[in-house]
Amino acid sequence: MTEVIQGHLYDYPTYYDLVYGSDWKAEFDFLRACFAKHASRSVRRVFEPACGTGRLMIKLAEHGYELAGNDLNTQAVAFCNARLERRGFSPGAVAGDMADFRVRRKFDAAYNMINSFRHLPSERSADGHLRCVARGLARGGLYVLGLHLTPTRGNHVDREEWSARRGNLTVVSSMWSVGLDPKKRVEQVGMTFDVYTPTRHWRIEDQMDYRTYTSAQMRRLLAKVPELELVETYDFVYDINDPIVVGPETEDVVFVLRKS
Repeated sequence: MTEVIQGHLYDYPTYYDLVYGSDWKAEFDFLRACFAKHASRSVRRVFEPACGTGRLMIKLAEHGYELAGNDLNTQAVAFCNARLERRGFSPGAVAGDMADFRVRRKFDAAYNMINSFRHLPSERSADGHLRCVARGLARGGLYVLGLHLTPTRGNHVDREEWSARRGNLTVVSSMWSVGLDPKKRVEQVGMTFDVYTPTRHWRIEDQMDYRTYTSAQMRRLLAKVPELELVETYDFVYDINDPIVVGPETEDVVFVLRKS
């Protein structure tokens, strides 16, 4: 019989990082391509709000970038900093709110790639986040923001699954939509980690709320922070040579914003 633990998945950074950190290459290459194509300044200092375990921070650090980030989950921050220090880098992650932060030195680029933005529970906090990023970015710098929109036409993908293995440890992550309230702009999402070792299988179960955005709602939000100019949009294929036009059917989108 499978042991079931009710818990917050972000409190298990080893398992989270195994699942989501294993598929880093496409995002890493895409970020560097964005820096080269869309930034109007050289990118050296990079910031990640809601950095979690730092799965991309460590890869960028290994390629010569100066990294910093913040996250509300102190266990994820500790995991991120320990990994950076093991590789000889400064522990650049701090515990902090992505909707209310300041940086000591302006950064050349920032990124938030896989939906963490939707954890911000209100228009006010989302607006605050964008203003914090804009304030921290140097002129000509980029913010690369990826999230799932709620389509107003066509089908909505309501279940996804990933798996990864390292040595004798395998983790299978499942995510599904429990319910969506477009008036309150809340989508309840169920998530599990099924963890397998040679002698044991257990499941961690969690449920969380994500704020919803249609393409029109996201455009209106971005318009509130005009110093972040929308320069291009892509999907999660991450092909720098194949931008997309965002419409009512669009679900996966990466907004590339530049500080004017």
